[in-house]
Amino acid sequence: MEDKSVYAKLKDCFREIRRRTDFQPEVALTLGSGLGDFAENIEVQGSISYKDIPGFPVSTAPGHVGEFIFGKLGGKRIVCMKGRVHYYEGYSVQDVVLPARLMRMMGAKILFLTNASGGMNPAFHVGDFMLLTDHISSFVPNPLIGPNFSEIGVRFPDMTEVYDRELNQVLRNTAREQGIDLKEGVYVQTTGASYESPAEIKMFRSLGADAVGMSTVVEAIAAHHAGLRVVAVSCIANLAAGISPTKLTEQEVLDAGKAAAPKFKKLVIGAIQKF
Repeated sequence: MEDKSVYAKLKDCFREIRRRTDFQPEVALTLGSGLGDFAENIEVQGSISYKDIPGFPVSTAPGHVGEFIFGKLGGKRIVCMKGRVHYYEGYSVQDVVLPARLMRMMGAKILFLTNASGGMNPAFHVGDFMLLTDHISSFVPNPLIGPNFSEIGVRFPDMTEVYDRELNQVLRNTAREQGIDLKEGVYVQTTGASYESPAEIKMFRSLGADAVGMSTVVEAIAAHHAGLRVVAVSCIANLAAGISPTKLTEQEVLDAGKAAAPKFKKLVIGAIQKF
């Protein structure tokens, strides 16, 4: 009975959104740690705080304000999540992916996910951007566990191409035009809230992962399941444990996001214009 409330909660949140706005986005954008200031680039037409939506999970992570921004960006109608929710905050994985499903119900066809991550690939440096070409989800609960709701998607969705090939090419082209060195690779999501141990980083690297973080993969799975075209970019905010010469802190993640913001702005706006 508890699982059945997942779809009921989604519909309740959607009704509350529609009570407040009839805005229908073309693109949904989720901002990661340290990238929240990007929302200032949007021609804002309205906003809704997460805490004003009954039943909606509220962001508690540093650097995550916690509100939907509605407006125009790059000539497209956009809904922007200024701050996401994470599994490590104590929410169920169904609550973590609720926003992605909700933005699909609002009308979005594309979900652009961003995050801050730890770089494991030796070719990566702090401040680099990595285009996600695939992911490893084995270390977090799958958001599709439980009853399937056919209104959202099929029972067993294929995950061969979660990250849309055409949208990825748009990001590559945009980065090349703007002189941005866009890395590519596989992202692995962990539960958090602790950073990974050096031994775990060695394991992830041996599995073929290039960057590690505490978000994005479950959202990408749920969004793909719901029929959204997904594209994702990670900001390498630090070098992972055992690679970094110093201990890891949340402040360096926020600082790296802010330092990368000018390039990030150019890349995201340039790409969305072409979507």
